Amino acid sequence: MAQTSAETARRQALDVLLDPDLEPIVELVVERRDGGYEAHAVDGHARFRCTPQGAGWGFEVESVEGRNPLADQATDRFAGLEAERSNLHPHRTGNAYPHAYEQVAQLFDAPHAPDLCVLHTAAHNWADQGGHLGEHGSMGAIQARAPFVIAGAGVRPLGRVPRSARLVDVTATVAVLLGARPGPGTGLNGAERPDAVLARQDGDPLTDLLDGDRPRHVVGFLLDGCNPNVLYAMADRGEAPSIARLMALGTTFEHGAVSSLPTVTLANHTSIITGLHPGHHGILHNAWWDRDRREQVVTNSPTTWATAMSLLAPGTDSLHLAARRAEPGAFTASVNEPADHGADFSTFDLLRRGVRSDFPRSPDDLPHATERFVRPFKDYAWYSRVDHNAVQQAAGLWRGSYLDVAYPRPRFLWVNFTLTDTAFHEGGPHSEIAEASIRDTDGRIGDILDVMDAEGTFGDTAFFLVADHGMELTDPGVTGDWDVALRRAGVPFRDEGYGFIYLNP
Repeated sequence: MAQTSAETARRQALDVLLDPDLEPIVELVVERRDGGYEAHAVDGHARFRCTPQGAGWGFEVESVEGRNPLADQATDRFAGLEAERSNLHPHRTGNAYPHAYEQVAQLFDAPHAPDLCVLHTAAHNWADQGGHLGEHGSMGAIQARAPFVIAGAGVRPLGRVPRSARLVDVTATVAVLLGARPGPGTGLNGAERPDAVLARQDGDPLTDLLDGDRPRHVVGFLLDGCNPNVLYAMADRGEAPSIARLMALGTTFEHGAVSSLPTVTLANHTSIITGLHPGHHGILHNAWWDRDRREQVVTNSPTTWATAMSLLAPGTDSLHLAARRAEPGAFTASVNEPADHGADFSTFDLLRRGVRSDFPRSPDDLPHATERFVRPFKDYAWYSRVDHNAVQQAAGLWRGSYLDVAYPRPRFLWVNFTLTDTAFHEGGPHSEIAEASIRDTDGRIGDILDVMDAEGTFGDTAFFLVADHGMELTDPGVTGDWDVALRRAGVPFRDEGYGFIYLNP
């Protein structure tokens, strides 16, 4: 009876989600089914299966009806600002989904993965949920593509290269920079991986980017929600000189680094720090349904960010832990980052312990805070304060003292900047407010680099710059919510995230 009911609910849900009336907002629906995976769109269906290849996966397409919704997995689609602006709101038939089979398979490895994962179209504006002009969350090339710059000590200066990577590859590469040695671990498919540099490792080190020298320090900058096409163009125009300095010093991936499904904040912050896809590290989305406890899990809120890492899958590794394995006693720091697993110093650990920081009371008179947007937009004002505080922490740690507490200089320093995400959401990636957020963030990065210059440590440091996902311009005229149609059809479901459909909860 229960099995029949579940299948009935599945069929009802797919009938609703694949109705042509929802085509403007539903790009495709993916699921795990009968030992394989299926992708559904209004104009086609495909079924594929994972096959182990060493510690990784190969993929076999078993059947296709109509158009295979995941067939186009080009990593260079819409790379470059002109290409993106010439193809706003790409239709599913012209979009690309980099590493799509892997993205789907990893998600459904998680015990609390949804029954159906709904991916919204490039044009869809979440107006019913207080939507934004800029959006992410899907597997489309623009929403999944993050910037990737790596530079400094131990890094080959290859310039701008027509390449892409995965965010989990970035993690493995940084682990090598930190001195992690290959050894037995677990790979993408759960099998033993003899050359792993992390305890479990989904990505592959990009060793051709490294010159073999070991930097004394490694510093990572994350620009939350930053579109790489916009970032690179501004650096080329001289509007982001600090980032341009790093780009000139090292290697920039023109096609960026692909984030993991779902392409949302905390899932991919955690992927960068752990080297695992969300389906393996356990931070599945901003919210999901715990089937065992029959309750909603929310991680992306002011009340839950500080404790979200308690939900990590057992045995999850991190760059902080890898740094200390390579150099026992090494000090690592996680600034403004909820994914702080294994860090010695953490902004969110201060919050957990109730330690008061020198958080600015007002955005007024802060450096690198564009007054034109600080005054009318409360989120721009708030995240300007948050990111200023991040600079104060990072600079203090680098100099050896913060809040009158002495610290050793970090072997690994991770700094998360949040302003870009709120600005890109507010105005879309091609807006003046988005560009202002990059200029402000670039100024803050410049302040940190100035401290390193003053301390004489810039030349001993490797740098990498990424984002957790991309950001794509939506169409304000394309609104709607598939939840409404599901409820009208009488489908028993929960929609978490949005887009994680749990049937018969």
